[in-house]
Amino acid sequence: MLISLENVGFSYGDNLIFSGVDLSFNEGERAGLIGANGEGKTTLLRVILGELAPDEGKVFIKNGARIGYLSQNGGYSSGNTVFAEMQRVFDGDYEAVEKLARLSSELAALDYKSRDYSVISAKIETLQKFISSRDSYNVEVRIKTVLNGMGFEGRYDQIIDTMSGGEKTRLKLARLLLEEPDLLILDEPTNHLDISTLFWLEDYLQSYKGAMILVSHDRYFLDRLCTRIFELENKKLNTFAGNYSKYKVLKAELVARLQKEYEAQKEEIAKLQDYVARNIVRATTAKSAQSRVKQLEKMDVLEKPYLPPKPPEFRFTYTEKPYENVLTVENLNLGIGGKSLICGGQLNITRGEKVALVGENGTGKTTFLRAVMGNDRAIVRGRYVKIALFDQEGLNLDPENTVLAELWERHAAATQTDMRALLARSGLFEEDMQKQVKSLSGGERAKLALAVLQSENANFLLLDEPTNHLDLPARESLERALKEFTGTVLFVSHDRYFISAVAGKIVEIEGQKLNTYEGNYAQYTSKKSEMRERERQEKLRREYAEQSEKRAEGYRSKRERAEEAKRKERIRQCEAQISALEEEEAKINADLADSAVLADYKTVLALSERLSEIKNLLDALYTDYADMI
Repeated sequence: MLISLENVGFSYGDNLIFSGVDLSFNEGERAGLIGANGEGKTTLLRVILGELAPDEGKVFIKNGARIGYLSQNGGYSSGNTVFAEMQRVFDGDYEAVEKLARLSSELAALDYKSRDYSVISAKIETLQKFISSRDSYNVEVRIKTVLNGMGFEGRYDQIIDTMSGGEKTRLKLARLLLEEPDLLILDEPTNHLDISTLFWLEDYLQSYKGAMILVSHDRYFLDRLCTRIFELENKKLNTFAGNYSKYKVLKAELVARLQKEYEAQKEEIAKLQDYVARNIVRATTAKSAQSRVKQLEKMDVLEKPYLPPKPPEFRFTYTEKPYENVLTVENLNLGIGGKSLICGGQLNITRGEKVALVGENGTGKTTFLRAVMGNDRAIVRGRYVKIALFDQEGLNLDPENTVLAELWERHAAATQTDMRALLARSGLFEEDMQKQVKSLSGGERAKLALAVLQSENANFLLLDEPTNHLDLPARESLERALKEFTGTVLFVSHDRYFISAVAGKIVEIEGQKLNTYEGNYAQYTSKKSEMRERERQEKLRREYAEQSEKRAEGYRSKRERAEEAKRKERIRQCEAQISALEEEEAKINADLADSAVLADYKTVLALSERLSEIKNLLDALYTDYADMI
């Protein structure tokens, strides 16, 4: 057992967050923690970590268990470079390798019968076991593997303090992966990752040996990695076996069953009460009525099943139908801050299409959406197109306005009742109406922006990361609304589940081009996989052709051909000598790790001298080999 919670409860003052939480979590398990915004997911994690003390119940953590935690904004400050910071994870490994080399040198100079010889030999044996168990000689390979996968290839020497907040969070996650704790707790780890990095992280975590608790709104992520789902709802924690898709089925079945049992008991109670009311005063039936009374008294009355709050209801409409060609992009050149993003971009979007705009971070997706809203000559909007933008940063919202005023001021002719009704359907209620926009949470701000978007009655919607701050029910509601919308949609999202549900065409910014892929997201990923495989095969063919060309390259004379043959023979002999010496070196090192050998001083001395000779010979051969090739 790695973690156990028994009847745990927590409150902030009079505000109860959760109670009666029971949880058993074993080594190697992988669970997703879900729940609506504000249900207390992060609070529960902090209770598990010991950062918050529960008001009731007990939390047990396995003695000595190492826990790694990534908070939602879990970056850190450091004047170190990226690579040097990751090397700090392996300080113990570097020290062990250095100490082994130092002790091995000291051992060679000692009398094998001395007490110091025995002590150092024991230390060497311990160090060798430690180095072998941790694969300490390959730590830099592991560092590069994780850094490259997390998007830091070619940035090893960048100073961490010069990075953005999202980059620092990614780097913190990279460090946690290298630390390999017994339990990895990740709170929204996908927030700052582009799609290629997401796929890499999922593949990496699938082979992770430790346990994981993941808080995420990314349903693909939960589906690929989780074997259990913990749901915080109505201040209780419920557990479901399987991934997120399985949870949806089990949850629906559970709610239906509980509701059916509740209604059946309610009907039974009503019948018993009616019988008692009609027969309790009659002498002939009073006895049977009393029997029903006792039956009612013994009955364990079921609570009415909790029904979660109704999710927001989004509805996008328009009044004027545009012409067939909604957007035409011809030879677009787009850049920002002196950096070229798109060169000669081509794109055509027709009425009713739902198009996902994808690409690595920094390729210009948001910049392109804003260009579509602007007046670039290379971008032509069709006749009768009315366009509206959802801005992930909320730049089109006045931070000083109240929620109600922000919507109502845009539609002065509308009634306050209509504006309040639209905000309520979008998930903002009476207590939110007079809040200032700047005081809203990320989820509340997103709902306000979506309410504004609905009020525009636009037939062409541009959406920049609309799901970032929405909980899962709200995301699913937005998916339904966009699928039902008969207008045109161009959106940017890292939520692969959302892309799959909405998009019928994918446009990727890659190599400063707008590359169009007809079909849904699954077809796009399949095509991309085929393209990567073709590129790999083409690279192999080029490499083979280059090698064949070198092998077939003619020489101008017999003498040159003879000299080349001699050079290849010398290389072959040199490689054979190096291989033989390296094998001998490995065997001697293995012998020196044997306690029986270490007990024989003369043997150890002879082996140490031979090691020194081998080193000198290898140094000379390496130099010769480098000159020959």
